[in-house]
Amino acid sequence: MLSIPRYVKRLIVLTVDGCLCVLAVWLAFYLRTGEFAAISGPLWQAALVSMLIALPIFVLLGLYRAVFRYSGGLALITVTKATLSYGLIYATLFTAIGLSGVPRTVGLIQPLLLLLLVGGSRAAARFWLGGLYRRYAGVSGNSKVLIYGAGEAGRQLAAAMQGGHRMRVVGFLDDDHQLHGQVLNGLQVYNPSDLHELVHTQQVSDVLLAVPSISRQRRNEILQRMLQAKVSVRTLPSMTELAQGRVTVSDLRELDIDDLLGREHVVPDPALFQKNIRAKVVLVTGAGGSIGSELCRQILRHGPRVLLLLEQSEFALYQIHQELQALELATEVQLIPLIASVQNPQRMQSVLQTWSPHTIYHAAAYKHVPMVEHNLAEGVRNNVFGTLVTARYAREAGCEDFVLISTDKAVRPTNVMGASKRLAEMVLQALADAPQEESNHADAQQRQRTRYSMVRFGNVLGSSGSVVPKFRQQIRDGGPITLTHAEMTRYFMTIPEAAQLVIQAGAMATGGDVFVLDMGEPVRIRDLALRMIELSGLSLKKTPDSEGDIEIVVTGLRPGEKLYEELLIGDNPQPTMHPRIMKAHEEYLAWSALKPALDALDQAMRDSDPLRARQQLQKLVTGFTPVSDLVDWVYLAQPSGQQ
Repeated sequence: MLSIPRYVKRLIVLTVDGCLCVLAVWLAFYLRTGEFAAISGPLWQAALVSMLIALPIFVLLGLYRAVFRYSGGLALITVTKATLSYGLIYATLFTAIGLSGVPRTVGLIQPLLLLLLVGGSRAAARFWLGGLYRRYAGVSGNSKVLIYGAGEAGRQLAAAMQGGHRMRVVGFLDDDHQLHGQVLNGLQVYNPSDLHELVHTQQVSDVLLAVPSISRQRRNEILQRMLQAKVSVRTLPSMTELAQGRVTVSDLRELDIDDLLGREHVVPDPALFQKNIRAKVVLVTGAGGSIGSELCRQILRHGPRVLLLLEQSEFALYQIHQELQALELATEVQLIPLIASVQNPQRMQSVLQTWSPHTIYHAAAYKHVPMVEHNLAEGVRNNVFGTLVTARYAREAGCEDFVLISTDKAVRPTNVMGASKRLAEMVLQALADAPQEESNHADAQQRQRTRYSMVRFGNVLGSSGSVVPKFRQQIRDGGPITLTHAEMTRYFMTIPEAAQLVIQAGAMATGGDVFVLDMGEPVRIRDLALRMIELSGLSLKKTPDSEGDIEIVVTGLRPGEKLYEELLIGDNPQPTMHPRIMKAHEEYLAWSALKPALDALDQAMRDSDPLRARQQLQKLVTGFTPVSDLVDWVYLAQPSGQQ
């Protein structure tokens, strides 16, 4: 029936309503006379007049524009208004004026009967076509869910799910003791402490969190309570993420591990946000990456005059450019997508001198530890010399602020990626103190000196290479979850929070600053994996032969990987005006000493000698202690690398 063309459905409903008009007249005669009369003579005249009055009114008031299986209270109100309008006319004709052979009371009884019949037909259509019968029939194919939160968001979510066929809401959970045992929209409100019992008695498989306004700490407490219930947990976005309007099923998302971090987001400082962005030309390198793309989104919201998107991956650049263009704010900002590698001096010089950006956020980097370890020369050339190229031409172009996106792996690094990022920091620290004459551009001496700064932080959730999407996919595939070490710990932060703090830190720079973001407490990766398993409604399989759903397998540390990450090389970081941003004091080489060392490193790579290049990195970067042998693929493939 749902596949029938729309105009055919309207004709069917119109015919049904005409029949209901006749039925209402016939029943009205029966109620008045106590006898079932034949539909002829005066009775037929009354029925014909009823159809001639009712059907045009129903058409004019839009009764046939509604989709019955989604109709609700508003549709019934429309039916009531239409029937009352009809009743006034019909009662005037048959009660006030009168018609021979038709009792005057029929003019009052028939409109009331018609209201019941038409309203009942709409309710029946919604019940059947909308699938509401499934709730009461207990269709076994539907998963049964509870909604945590009987507030406005929870009630809207329950209403949005009424016509669904995959999940069936069987009740609410709420912390308000006054609501326990009450019924809201036909659904009972339960005490959250009864969840374990409800899982068994109601066969509940999922809990949907509809408490978008609570604190992250409170959400963490709720999740802890659910861990033992063996249910899958999904959540609505936070109130800051939730769009205005009705809550829909599409707003539900899988539970991100950031819901377990217990961190409260600090409201960004508008002044810091706008200082380096508002009405300025801003360049983001690595604009298609996880951090770079989020920086672009945040920057666009604060009104730059021009936003330059620089990326070497054509596909990644296309994606972020299309996404930003679709935003309403993009109409007020000139968006320019640029394909370029930061390693290409000619291209970078051309771009920077053409647009002379006021602010540069340098997010372009190779950051996957084992990948850089296996491709040492490209990792170093991109992370170190790409930064050097961009930073020097930024100075020539008169750039005011240059912000490097760094990493906690730069602290006492055990891998080439971390060492290359620390050396990139040292390059900026040295350039910050280098005389302006280092610039090859004559006019640069007359311009404002570039403020170089770097922002160091740990892992961001959902970034390329993050363990969270990897673990989620492994859980979907039925396991196992793979860990490189049972005691591995990492710092975590959400991508939006990291991007916000990077922008605010860059606005506080004075030159050569090393900013460190407060990452909270480190998270044990095995604990993270275990919680993701439990909050998916599954259980840990401790051994291949034991009971359980998902096994955790330890595969061993990868090349260059270490168990713990740090954020500071020295001690006593200094606070800043922002509670989540600290300022570190790190030792570095002056430009006069660093430049010849960089030339030696560059020559080692030109000679295709990754062993000498790594040795040079060890000389330059304090604390760089490789934890694995040289595993560069080219080196290993050569006869000398196999000895």
